[in-house]
Amino acid sequence: MGKFVLRCAGCSKEQGPERLGCAMDLGLLRADYERKRLTPAPHPGIWKFLDWLPVNGTIERFTGGPIAYQSEGLAGELGLKDLWIAFNGHWPERGADLPTCSFKDLEAPPTVRRLMEGGGRDVLVVSSAGNTGRAFAHMSCLTGYPLVLVVPSSAVPKLWLPPGDDDPSSIFVVSVEGDYTDAIQLGERIAAKRGFVPEGGARNIARRDGMGTVMLESVLAMGALPDRYFQAVGSGTGGIAAWEASMRLIGDGRFGSRLPVLHLAQNLPCAPIYSAVHGGAPDPKCPSGMYDAVLFNRRAPFDVPGGVADALAATHGSVAGITNREGEEASRMFEDREGIDIMPAAAVAVAALVKAVADGSVGKDERVLLNITGGGEGRLKRGSALDRLEADMNVPKGEGTELIVNKANHKLRKAKRAGA
Repeated sequence: MGKFVLRCAGCSKEQGPERLGCAMDLGLLRADYERKRLTPAPHPGIWKFLDWLPVNGTIERFTGGPIAYQSEGLAGELGLKDLWIAFNGHWPERGADLPTCSFKDLEAPPTVRRLMEGGGRDVLVVSSAGNTGRAFAHMSCLTGYPLVLVVPSSAVPKLWLPPGDDDPSSIFVVSVEGDYTDAIQLGERIAAKRGFVPEGGARNIARRDGMGTVMLESVLAMGALPDRYFQAVGSGTGGIAAWEASMRLIGDGRFGSRLPVLHLAQNLPCAPIYSAVHGGAPDPKCPSGMYDAVLFNRRAPFDVPGGVADALAATHGSVAGITNREGEEASRMFEDREGIDIMPAAAVAVAALVKAVADGSVGKDERVLLNITGGGEGRLKRGSALDRLEADMNVPKGEGTELIVNKANHKLRKAKRAGA
């Protein structure tokens, strides 16, 4: 593409521009962009950061992006003098306009745009526990790009389309009995078939750099990098993205020279990353009973080069464990103090901040950035009629792919010919 090269975080060797992994080791690939200074482009939403996204153009019908503002309500409650909130969701009064109400809306557009620019016509395969699925389904509706969406059966009720998405003919939904890991495994088997392409998960630089725009937008608002960054994570990819964006901002030279300390949070007792850091193992019943099952991923990129462990080590970061009760209390506190509903995963991040303030890990004068990864869904649903996506197929755990592929191809034939 000319504007960046891909390098492996492990061996540092340059890789092909469309690769999802290194040929030499398991290291994550990272985009090394030609432009080293953060210079917003004259585009809306995430596209203002086009210089640091692995695409050359935009999707005109998508204009959403993160917003950041200095907190008064929650800051006053916690006694913090410089608390900033990155809000990713639906909050018209604040200018927040992510159509499916979570920061997964930052990942789907550059991922689909990258496929389109590569001339691909293969069906994109995405596995999701809910939020990611909504974001990619919306992008498929906007562009016509064909999508197979694989979700655990418990996540089907979370699949809805925002107002205006009236043609889901480019989407084929597979509901699998089991949890998110089972959905991932089935998605990988489908994506290995001819005519299909994997979305890539944490290994997809378009997803990570799309999420990284949260840090970019926030630093533009704050004028400097934060001292501390709080986010709830499932795979930990959002934490990696914040770390990578921070390194680019340090390279710019205008926003500080010290990496923000990453404070990641997971939902106990279903917290694989927390267990990897602190010892122990998730409850065998997981994700049953979780406050938010989107935070449970058995296959997090923890100890790969450039993964979560490296991000925590580089930033002197930590991982907090949050109970359901703590998350519920934090959700009520945030809505009461800031005036907007938030998703359970975001409430887990709020609870981690509350804990860190209480135990003295966060200084009252420090600049703190809290990533609200999803919010305003209740607000949106009260004011709009949303169309739900239904499963095209319901399959048992371990199901073969032949019938799924045949049925998906039959439905998506028109979308594949259109090629977005």
